[in-house]
Amino acid sequence: MTSRFLVAIAACSALLATPASARLTSAEQKMIATVDAEQERTIGLLERWVNQNSGSLNVAGVEAVGKMVRPEFDALGFKTEWIDLKHIGRAGHLVATHKGNGRGKKMLLIAHLDTVFEPHSPFQRWTRKGNDGEGPGAADDKGGIAVIVAALRAMQAAGTLKGADIMVVMTGDEEDAASPIETTRAPLIAAGKWADVALDFEGLATDNGRDMGSTARRSSDSWTVTVTAKSGHSSGIFREGVGFGANYELARILDSFRRELREDKLTYNVGLITGGETAKLGAGSISASATGKTNIIAPIAIARGDLRALTPEQIARTKDKMRAIVAQPLAGAKAEIVFDDGGYPPMAPTEGNRAVLAKLNAVNRDMGLPEMGELDPEKRGAGDIGFVAKDVDSLAGLGPDGRGAHAPGEVVDIPSIAKQAKRAAILMSRLARERR
Repeated sequence: MTSRFLVAIAACSALLATPASARLTSAEQKMIATVDAEQERTIGLLERWVNQNSGSLNVAGVEAVGKMVRPEFDALGFKTEWIDLKHIGRAGHLVATHKGNGRGKKMLLIAHLDTVFEPHSPFQRWTRKGNDGEGPGAADDKGGIAVIVAALRAMQAAGTLKGADIMVVMTGDEEDAASPIETTRAPLIAAGKWADVALDFEGLATDNGRDMGSTARRSSDSWTVTVTAKSGHSSGIFREGVGFGANYELARILDSFRRELREDKLTYNVGLITGGETAKLGAGSISASATGKTNIIAPIAIARGDLRALTPEQIARTKDKMRAIVAQPLAGAKAEIVFDDGGYPPMAPTEGNRAVLAKLNAVNRDMGLPEMGELDPEKRGAGDIGFVAKDVDSLAGLGPDGRGAHAPGEVVDIPSIAKQAKRAAILMSRLARERR
């Protein structure tokens, strides 16, 4: 065996044995060390935020969380602004802007201050159980804000925040957006037009234990079908001149939706049905009441549901099919379908989104973490990033891992907060160095 061959073997062995940390710059290693050193500080902030109720309809509570979060950005040199929305029944949004050197990628970071848990919910307080942090919004999405703050503090400690152009938009009504949506999402849409890259800090998605990147999210729209029909004695139903009544017509429509609308990545749930001699929806269209007898042909029936699709084209195509089904009523009935204003648009999969994931995977490789695949968009709901995705390359799921979101017992995986903050800090620092 020649000495040259031995040298080659030694060089290969050294390369294979190189620790992941050696592939990180000194500034990136400083970021990792800062996140680790400040983890308990970060969890302390999260506990305070979680213990302040901020259900979407709790205007004072959402504003209170905004006041808790705001000083963290002020201390990092961000210019902060509260956009008040009390005139339309919501608290508002917190926007924080950091002016860098103008040379790198302009980054939009998205999170939300509100939760689904209103003040009447019995689930109100933070509880720590080992690596689990249980509480309302612990993962969705106060945990996401904690990741943002930890990442930005790490960037400041490493000197990489100074040159970064970043805008953070934290909405106050993501879980129950107010109308008109053009007003409530105007600041976010404007930020998307400003940015080169959008990063959404809702929860990290996993698949069979593997961390995944979200390059696409489906839309969320709501619809209402209202049927009216001839009423009369039940003994006359099905006869010419009488017809089938409102309940049969509504059943026909909904079953036709089930059979005729099927497409990949498309879902359409029926969430509420009422019908009878009288029927009406309650406040907010989240409840209903009806009266009726077995011997009266129902003159009215109503159904509410949602529609989730991957692209604007799929949404338009499906709505056209739904209208066509509704426009063919049974004898003696009339029907109409109305699509609500204020739905969440989709984040369609694009090569630009995949390119952002590829950059995050370069960070994963250098940190010694497994690469992340693309999450099936059917495995997560709609989100605020849909309002900017048509204008800017986007990636979702940079928040912490968790489970049980939107239900009592929601949990954030505490170690994942640090992991996600490290990923985000390094990714944003690298994006800040990229020429536009």
